[in-house]
Amino acid sequence: QLVESGGGSVQAGGSLRLSCTVSEVTSSTACMAWFRQGGTRKREGVAAMCGPGKSPTYRASVQGRFTISQDSTKAAVYLQMNDLEPEDTRMYYCAATPWVLKGAALIAEDYQYWGQGTQVTVS
Repeated sequence: QLVESGGGSVQAGGSLRLSCTVSEVTSSTACMAWFRQGGTRKREGVAAMCGPGKSPTYRASVQGRFTISQDSTKAAVYLQMNDLEPEDTRMYYCAATPWVLKGAALIAEDYQYWGQGTQVTVS
């Protein structure tokens, strides 16, 4: 149901825009988020949004550099990543849940639907 694209290799300070298309636009996309994982590190929440009435949330290390957005049909969600750092090198995953989550909505266990991931490498 979720397909990511837009990953690649960039130099530090560069930008990438990740896209996630949703094949079934139903209530299963009440909250959508981007997570990332690399090496032995745990999957960590990067950014999330849960509808027009709630502000997007971001992990502290990407605040001000990354922006999550969603098209009006909820058929796609995007992650604009600016001023990329080598520390941002990870596999990035799109996730969705039918539940309107409370709090920051950046806990992986709260999401039921996942894409296959797209690699981001910053050198």
